Amino acid sequence: MPIQDTQEFINELEKHGELKRVETEVDPDLEIAEILRREMYSNGPAILFENVKGHSMPVLGNAFGSMKRLEIGLEMTDFTEIGHRITDMTKMDMPSGFLNKIKKLPELSKMTASFPKPESSGLVTEVTSTDASFDDLPIIKSWPNDAGRFITLGLIATKHPETGVRNLGVYRMQIIDKTHASMHWQKHKRGANHGEISKDKGEKIPTAIIFGGEPATVFSSIAPVPEGLDKYLFAGITRKEGIKTVKCKTIDLDVPANAEIVLEGYVDPADIRDEGPFGDHTGYYTPVEPYPTFTLTGIMRRKNPVYLTTVVGKPILEDAYIGKVIERSFLPLIQMFHPEVVDFSMPAAGWFQGFAVISIKKRYPGQAKKVMMGLWGTGQLTLTKMFVVVDEDINVHDMNDVIWAITTRADAARDTTIINNTPTDTLDPASPLVNLGSKIGIDATQKTKEEGYMREIQQQVKVDEETKKLVDSKWSDYGL
Repeated sequence: MPIQDTQEFINELEKHGELKRVETEVDPDLEIAEILRREMYSNGPAILFENVKGHSMPVLGNAFGSMKRLEIGLEMTDFTEIGHRITDMTKMDMPSGFLNKIKKLPELSKMTASFPKPESSGLVTEVTSTDASFDDLPIIKSWPNDAGRFITLGLIATKHPETGVRNLGVYRMQIIDKTHASMHWQKHKRGANHGEISKDKGEKIPTAIIFGGEPATVFSSIAPVPEGLDKYLFAGITRKEGIKTVKCKTIDLDVPANAEIVLEGYVDPADIRDEGPFGDHTGYYTPVEPYPTFTLTGIMRRKNPVYLTTVVGKPILEDAYIGKVIERSFLPLIQMFHPEVVDFSMPAAGWFQGFAVISIKKRYPGQAKKVMMGLWGTGQLTLTKMFVVVDEDINVHDMNDVIWAITTRADAARDTTIINNTPTDTLDPASPLVNLGSKIGIDATQKTKEEGYMREIQQQVKVDEETKKLVDSKWSDYGL
């Protein structure tokens, strides 16, 4: 059985020595964040703060801050499995004829098993109320110059106002007062798109803030899934079993039945207020900007819930590991559209939107640039500011190997591509304008004569097989 909820996840982490409990009283104002940062930077465990000043609710942090913890939560070691499940579904032919349908039943049942399962009640419906306040939650302040307390790992649920396709996203929220918070959904995010459609209709958009649930649901909310794919279905594909959902009490939305807490309300696109500053995952404070406002109308929660949070800042922190799983899980999807791609890496130090390395099996001139242009037109990769394309013999996860390829196979004038006036990540501190900047691509593949390389290609230095076998056979005799 896949892990069903956050508290089961906590038990699994503890069983594997991946969680520590802190019984000393801690303050949600700056203290919790500083403890978490120190543990994250030193590859420390997940932490459950059991004695939070002013609150009876424990706080869980750094829950996904290692590949081991993500392996436990998602119950797999090869995260490309997730992408392969999606690509396999897209290739599945619908059977015709009774006998063929019988033969296809096992495959079809795997697909339907991933769909969400509506329930009349669940763990999150144990306590419900329309008298809700943000003050009831141990919401943290992370950095000294932050504008206040921020929700940092709330899963923001909306649905497309026209198609009804459900979305989950992680957008920070600045607390304004007991029932209002700024919704920082950036222009390029799906939640913001839903908000814009509602604004054009002159409507408010029903919105829920979800804390906790199945680890696969948390991962699904962060993952940049293909447009039109229901995030709840993606969570089911990830865990190979559909998640249970329940209806909210005050708004028309489905939410995970096994969540710890659900805050119900709506975002009013016409109610715009200043948000920020906030110490972000780029390592800089995001400046003050206008964003729409969320109004709280109700709460559902477990009797004894755990509040899930995270802190961000200069890499490498907890979000880096989630980003690495996203990178691995979406490799098969990239390869489906660009079959020459061998591997793909978005190093954590580049905050996963700033820099990517792609290795390809090169077959023709200009192929590296073809791949760059294709990826710059694909989903959230549109916002990636720097691409380096290398040959298949280069390990994209070894920056020493990548730097060697750049310095031995790329000429600055010939192999650098710069594109101006392109979309950039809203949080990019270097772009000359918010949401608009430039891209750079470096073709670090071996060049051919067709690409203007008129010299003889130099031979790489490699050990001969005879000497390699000799040294292999005598290695234990050397005493090294």
